[in-house]
Amino acid sequence: MQEKLKIAVFIDFDNIEIGVKSTLQREFDVAAVLDALKERGEIVTKIAYANWGRQDTSTRQMAEHAVQMVQRDPSPRGDKNGADINLSLDALEMAFTHDHINAFAIVSGDSDFIALVNKLKQYNKTVFVVGGRAFTSTILQRNCHEFISYESLLDDGPRARRGQASGGGQSQGQPSGHGQPAAPLAQGDRGGGRKSPPLDLALAMPLVDRALQALERREVRPQLGLLKSTMLQLDSAFSERQYGCGSFSDFVEKLHKAGHIHVTGSEGRYLITRRGVEAEKKAARPEEAIPTLRDVLENHRIDIDDGVALEQLSEWMREDAPEFDWKTYGFQEFTELLNFAQDKLLVRLQPSEEGGLTVYLGAEFHPPALPEPVAEPEPEEEVDEPQPIVPGQPTAVPVEDEPPPKPKRGGRKKAAADGAAPARARRPRKKPPVGVMT
Repeated sequence: MQEKLKIAVFIDFDNIEIGVKSTLQREFDVAAVLDALKERGEIVTKIAYANWGRQDTSTRQMAEHAVQMVQRDPSPRGDKNGADINLSLDALEMAFTHDHINAFAIVSGDSDFIALVNKLKQYNKTVFVVGGRAFTSTILQRNCHEFISYESLLDDGPRARRGQASGGGQSQGQPSGHGQPAAPLAQGDRGGGRKSPPLDLALAMPLVDRALQALERREVRPQLGLLKSTMLQLDSAFSERQYGCGSFSDFVEKLHKAGHIHVTGSEGRYLITRRGVEAEKKAARPEEAIPTLRDVLENHRIDIDDGVALEQLSEWMREDAPEFDWKTYGFQEFTELLNFAQDKLLVRLQPSEEGGLTVYLGAEFHPPALPEPVAEPEPEEEVDEPQPIVPGQPTAVPVEDEPPPKPKRGGRKKAAADGAAPARARRPRKKPPVGVMT
């Protein structure tokens, strides 16, 4: 029997609020996030981090859902990682001190939390990440146990109308923040007025096929729940809602009707087997969309150098590559493609003051400058100084260069000082001349 999950929810409010507003033109709805997590386990604690003095309209929503609000006062230098550090420390402390909590939900799109996610997984904790596909780092999406996209939590009912009433939605032809009519958005760019169009079911088949093959190798009966858990192990960003399905059983039924898989049994006890590979549509990988985007950015490089609005870049994509469709590569929105390209250092996304996104060229176009070479100091010329000569000590001076020995003086005085009598020099005797008697 699977252990019941006890979930601790940590919300990086500043990050998720800006991301939802800039990409979906909506106000962040904490109720939608909590409802989705309640479907996966029991929520035991809820903590949100922000500078709440600037979030007067959101504090009431947090209080209504019993979310503990932790005040984060920005430093004089305006550090952006203050909430990240506080959240990470509190989450790790809870993992160490509360053994009954076995799951953590990080509500943020910041890739800085990848270290926290990996550490929690090392301590055998289930980790959910909640964020938008258009602003959550793809690295973070693929390294948690399950990624819950904020877009999949939206509907066309009261929440959508509430987002439009708050001033977030912008219909086609309304003036933009610059006083000019906004460029018509490409299909799938509008996040505030409706849900994104569903993806083609055939795009999910490579993942479904991998999961079924893995279960076959393990000699496990591929039932409904086991198939989904295996798919999430292979790709934590998978969601049946991307394909217009309200539940995983609905997703499997649609795959069966489309002829992608065989299904036997009744609802709740489905057994799924795969069809021949030749009947499947070959799905394009997300990386294959990057060359087309790179060409468009290169064509308008001068115009994008100082930043360009998302709508304008979308218009250039339609003009320069009219046959290009990002949904073919698994992206529901154009912003999802840009978010993927941001992790590839192709672009850099910045929320604008008007609530949209500004696109800048990434590090691929503007690589960091190489550090200036440091001039090495010129070596000083070594001057050979004569080695001092110490009597009785070896010297490195060549023998031929040694000065001639000086004659010794004062030998008698030295001998007298040593107590020995100086020897008299004997003079040679002169021979007497011949004929002289001695």
